[in-house]
Amino acid sequence: MALDQLETTLKKQWRLGQSIVLCWAFDPNGLLTIVVPHYFLGNFTAPDHPSGDGQGNEDYVRQLISGSRFKSHDEIFAIANRLGVAPSFIKLDSVLSTEQESVARIDEMIKRYSLGHEDSRAVLLFDIADFSLFRPFEQASQLNSLSYSMNSAYSKLKQEGVEVSFARTTTGDGYYVWNRDLGKFPNVDLLTFFLLVLIDNAVARDKARSGIVPTLRSAFHIGSHYELSQAEGINPTIFSYIVGDVTIKLARLIDYVPPNGIYIGDFGATLPHSDELVGPADFLRYARDELLDMSGLRMGESLLTDIRFESWSVGQADARVVEVTDKHGLSQTAHNLGFTVVLGSQELGLGLRNSGLGLRNR
Repeated sequence: MALDQLETTLKKQWRLGQSIVLCWAFDPNGLLTIVVPHYFLGNFTAPDHPSGDGQGNEDYVRQLISGSRFKSHDEIFAIANRLGVAPSFIKLDSVLSTEQESVARIDEMIKRYSLGHEDSRAVLLFDIADFSLFRPFEQASQLNSLSYSMNSAYSKLKQEGVEVSFARTTTGDGYYVWNRDLGKFPNVDLLTFFLLVLIDNAVARDKARSGIVPTLRSAFHIGSHYELSQAEGINPTIFSYIVGDVTIKLARLIDYVPPNGIYIGDFGATLPHSDELVGPADFLRYARDELLDMSGLRMGESLLTDIRFESWSVGQADARVVEVTDKHGLSQTAHNLGFTVVLGSQELGLGLRNSGLGLRNR
């Protein structure tokens, strides 16, 4: 098959990750690709690039690797000229269909050997407090408990018609988690997922012995990032990992989140059915309402009937912005989140009022 032949050639071009396939176009006898060494983009976007326009180069590359990598025949030669490279030709024994379904399949294949960029994606970070102090068996139990809470939240939301196609990479003490799907609904759905995971974890901690269910430090943010396919042996996989402004922000914030604390990054993004940029408070209200609109949502044996934000929580009357200076001397701004969930006759509080860090009114 032509697709199998294409995969074989792409793997050769990729060279175990030595090269990156940036984009592609149809050719009468096969495909054209633009392939560059993995270090090329760093050099091309550097401030001291001979063009004297490192920032312009970076903006150009970001646009190039955002969304589909499929280009027209003329576009790929213009891109090659802009980058100062030559297109590579892949000869195929049979002609590939140019129908939309075929283009989508080829595009997904190309992306596995490429680098991607997203301008606005929700990402969350769960960090297990004092993880290194626990015995190895307890560490395994806590990671398993956190994984179960994520799987349980996914299952409950799917039953309600909200499918969060979540991906994750481990930090050792926890996980970065994001929605594979992109857009307004996936971003707010991940926040709904985030709240449900925290509730599930709180319910489990209320019932379990110490050391089995983790005490979490948690953070949520929306921002830009790059995405790369993970390599297993000599092959790229369908799994990916992300790195960029959003993960850097989360990593710097999490150092200042106390055990049981929940921080929300200071972001602006759009909610479903609107093009207006809004902040964390509007996102949280939307996610809270989405959970409460679900009929019969149970945590264990108890029905979830209410979620009340604390007066000191983001968007409420006594809310204050959290300001920290990280180890690099950079100022980081976040919002403190606290809420009470009502489960039958039981109430559970999540989040901490303050952490002794720099706080100011907003």
